[in-house]
Amino acid sequence: MNRYRSARRAPGSSSAAAPIVAFLLIACFGLLFVTGCTSGRGADDAIEDDTFTAEDVERFQELSRDDGQDGSPLSSTGTMIRDGPSDGQAPQTLPRVSQANSTDPTLRRTYDAMRSASSGKGSNVYRVTNAFLNVRTEPAVNAPFVARLNQGDLVTLVQFVNASWAKVTFPGGQGYVAVRYIAKLTTEDRLKEEQKAFDGLSFVNFSFLNLRKSPASGSDKIGEIPGQAIVRPLSIEKGWARVAFEGKEGYVSMEFLSPFRPNFLVRQDTYTLPVLHYEADSPSSLRPGSGQAGSGGVLAALAQHVAGLRQDGARFLTLRDLFATVQTQESRDARVPPKSVIIAVCGITPNNLKNVSDTLSATPATLFLQTSQVGISSISEKQLLTLQANGFDIQSAGHTGDDLRTLTNAQTQLELEQSRAILEALTHRTVFAVAYPHGGANDRVLEQAASAGYLFGMGSAPEKTFSREQFLRLPSYTVSSSMTAEDVVKLTK
Repeated sequence: MNRYRSARRAPGSSSAAAPIVAFLLIACFGLLFVTGCTSGRGADDAIEDDTFTAEDVERFQELSRDDGQDGSPLSSTGTMIRDGPSDGQAPQTLPRVSQANSTDPTLRRTYDAMRSASSGKGSNVYRVTNAFLNVRTEPAVNAPFVARLNQGDLVTLVQFVNASWAKVTFPGGQGYVAVRYIAKLTTEDRLKEEQKAFDGLSFVNFSFLNLRKSPASGSDKIGEIPGQAIVRPLSIEKGWARVAFEGKEGYVSMEFLSPFRPNFLVRQDTYTLPVLHYEADSPSSLRPGSGQAGSGGVLAALAQHVAGLRQDGARFLTLRDLFATVQTQESRDARVPPKSVIIAVCGITPNNLKNVSDTLSATPATLFLQTSQVGISSISEKQLLTLQANGFDIQSAGHTGDDLRTLTNAQTQLELEQSRAILEALTHRTVFAVAYPHGGANDRVLEQAASAGYLFGMGSAPEKTFSREQFLRLPSYTVSSSMTAEDVVKLTK
């Protein structure tokens, strides 16, 4: 197998500005630990040579906790990590996936979370919906810090302590998290049933609420219910609710109660989205003896198929469109439009590229490229950028086109990682899908694809419906030149 070097760019040298306290602390450490300067070098050069010991870092975090007043550590940029936004804003949506290192565990966790099904995970499984979530030893913002969870992580609910805090377990421990930044995983079919479990629950929406002997503001006070406490009214009459709290039963004003219901994350688990797979370099697509694309064959059939699908009212999507929808579904409801179809083209070479582009014209499609066909003397960066500008989605077909099932783990990883890196460097966009050469993928190849930073993998099973757990082996219909437009339209029904 050919060896090639990664086209990934070296990380930049600039970084985000830290808060004043972080700046002052770093400056102090710089003065304490600088061991010397070389003449002619600036202060910034000297600081880059400073080395902090583990004890220095520990002390730095201690000081930052005192400044933050909530026990939160500093992030890598020096900004305070809190339990969530403090300005009342809604939880953050999933951040745009960047051209991260393909072995970045954060990217792997993000994609694994996207591939996980919502159903079948148990009745008390919740997902972290904010970019991060701090776990604490007690239900209080100033309680000691236990762990930090990332968006997409799953937790199991033990109980709602009140409307603000929940006790949860997670891999490696348990603790308390802010309720507003977790959501119960469910499907559209189960949503109403899941919501019924919380019918009739209310919480105190004031700092405290007096529990009275009878339903009147002048009645004797027999207790006090703290703010955010969850109660279930036994009966409601004329603006007063009869409730039981800590062994006492009395009345509270409904004016200070609000309905309690946790967040729900309704995610689509099953998709009906036909993927039509065309091989542009199949023998029937080539002019005899020339290696050039001819007027007949698969590409000619593709033009007829597209016309037939348009006439039938099909909506053409790319895998990038599906990727955007799946990302959105991690924070709110979104759906693939009805009658959608994806055109996927493999076997693209410098000789047939123009024919493929002209055949599809203004039809959005996903083009899978082998990066051995990409380069100065092959498919150029300018051509790739032009394809993107014309609405085509560029994804990976590996590097050499070798059947991944016949390669070692190291070779497979190299094929997948480097082809992704090369395409990302040339297209300046995230590459998240791979078409397995020869349609071949087994469990070992799927694991390698996940490790290499892919969300989707295109297989060869002739189906139009798939689940999240099949993202790494998406079914597709291999379309031949002998198929008519009517045949293809039937596949999408």
